[in-house]
Amino acid sequence: MNAFFVTGTDTGAGKTFTSVVLVHALRQRGLRVIGMKPIASGSDETPEGLRNEDALALQAASAPRPEYSLVNPIALRTPTAPEIAARLDGVTLSMAPITSAFAQLQAMADVVLVEGVGGFLAPLDERIDQCEIPQTLGLPIVVVVGLKLGCINHARLTVEAVRGRGFEVLGWIGSLVEPDMLFPDDYFEAVKAALPVPCLGRLPHAPGVDPATLTRFLSLPEGFPKA
Repeated sequence: MNAFFVTGTDTGAGKTFTSVVLVHALRQRGLRVIGMKPIASGSDETPEGLRNEDALALQAASAPRPEYSLVNPIALRTPTAPEIAARLDGVTLSMAPITSAFAQLQAMADVVLVEGVGGFLAPLDERIDQCEIPQTLGLPIVVVVGLKLGCINHARLTVEAVRGRGFEVLGWIGSLVEPDMLFPDDYFEAVKAALPVPCLGRLPHAPGVDPATLTRFLSLPEGFPKA
């Protein structure tokens, strides 16, 4: 069973957009693929309970499609940093519901994609940093680089932090988050030259486009996500 963790250079780097395209790319290889968002802040009240837009997008892209509580075991109301949102909700975060949901998803799929929240070192509370999720689950990392002004520094810092903590980096994917960005090709090539890990593709800014049609912008090695 393959699984990996998707992190980003910052909030708004395009992690969910990229994750959904990755799910479709792997499904197009004939695999059973499920996307997971262990912790999501900014969730709406519905008759079925709290629901987060990013987690719903991952659930919709998945095949088989698991119940929401497995995709997003910890849903928080306020759209802010998890440590603040959890405090406002009176929730004490722990790894137990995450590891339990992940194990159930493992039994259902060939590949489980686990998407983080915010940047790689975003704290979940005063005790737990986000990087403890892939550490506990034993997952390698894919880094999403939000292509915008400042992305070269953010990309280098993120990959350095990931590798410095002993994680394997499977590669990075560029995501154009600013449609009016100046010199996007130059920035993309600069990030590619700066990072000592493989580039797995570059996604355009394409709101409203069916993500299944964007898989052609990825270049995933045969057997991915195996190293």
